Amino acid sequence: MSLSLIGSSVKESVTLKLNETFAILKAKGEPVIHLGGGEPKSKAPLDALTSMTAHLNTGEVRYAPVDGTVDMKKAVIRYTEENYGRKVEPENIIVSSGAKQALMVALQAILNPQDELLFVAPYWVSYPDMAKLCGAVPVAVTPEDGSFIPRMKDIEQNVSSYTKAIIINNPNNPSGMIYPEAFIKDIVTFCEKKGIYLIMDDIYKSLVFEGKKTANPFDYVSNFSDHSKLIIINGVSKAYAMTGFRIGWAIGNKKLIKAMANIQGHQTSGPSVLLQKAAIGAINGVQSSVESLKTTLENNRKVLVAQLKAFDGVHVTPPDGTFYTFVDFRHYDKDSSRLSKFLLDKVRVLTMPGVEFGMEGYLRISFCGSIKDIKEGIERIKWALDPNSPNELFIGERKLVRDWK
Repeated sequence: MSLSLIGSSVKESVTLKLNETFAILKAKGEPVIHLGGGEPKSKAPLDALTSMTAHLNTGEVRYAPVDGTVDMKKAVIRYTEENYGRKVEPENIIVSSGAKQALMVALQAILNPQDELLFVAPYWVSYPDMAKLCGAVPVAVTPEDGSFIPRMKDIEQNVSSYTKAIIINNPNNPSGMIYPEAFIKDIVTFCEKKGIYLIMDDIYKSLVFEGKKTANPFDYVSNFSDHSKLIIINGVSKAYAMTGFRIGWAIGNKKLIKAMANIQGHQTSGPSVLLQKAAIGAINGVQSSVESLKTTLENNRKVLVAQLKAFDGVHVTPPDGTFYTFVDFRHYDKDSSRLSKFLLDKVRVLTMPGVEFGMEGYLRISFCGSIKDIKEGIERIKWALDPNSPNELFIGERKLVRDWK
């Protein structure tokens, strides 16, 4: 069969594939523990469900405007003013079927074939393939000091005449780290000076711990006009635990947003009116669900970090936000795909291989599940890897015997 260059170059999302594997094993009754999850387990806010149900009961579930309903844009305007201190206009906003689509449409609107898209390693798994979908070249920037936080020197060394855009995911998936305010200030200034698009992927912006905050890029933009190249991506999936509702948005200059709307109009048309109603309810409603989720995640993080720090040979940097840790397992295996498969096969614990996030030898471990799963999952991993572990382990009534060294 003959495939296009894009069709043959873009690979399957590893995170989605592993989620599918988990579902299959779970359906078979396997005692599998998911420590690779990318969605909170809490329920969607009541205000979201009430708003959606009220509209559903009218029976008027019709096409939506390509770039989002008037009420949804009003909610985003309010959200942006409250969280970024910036008043934007409806023409600065496009609402999409998830933050992922908002980002993809933005890239399609700005990237030409052979343009370069820069992003910092570790990075979200979809960034490289999103660039390829545009015929562009993905360029991962790995901090030279081995940390999760780049210096401007790292960025500048990778910028070329082909560089069209830079993505900053803050706080970062998979590391959970917040980039320093000085770095955000410098990169905003740098991109404005060089005429490079700066895409701030802020989907985890509200999920930060210990009173920390992410830097506001609008504080350092000299002019957010029709020539501005700052793009903000956000949505309701993470902070509101509304992953299945698929509502996200982008904020940018009016000409760019119009181009994005034209593209989206030919791809999917506007996002579901019904799901926009739910998003409006979440954004405009009581915010206690966000605070409750943050409290739960912060507690889970403490448990996970404590478990990992008691694990000889494992190195963990406590995350500032999100619900992920990016853990160094190179002491046991420098091949993260092989290690992830080993843990799933031997002790039925699902983790995400670090190589897919741009750093080999690491595993992304999520703490958005239950404390019970976190504790038992790490105990199973330790039993599988520690040569001094007992020869047998019971999972429920099933006895596992170590048949490896």
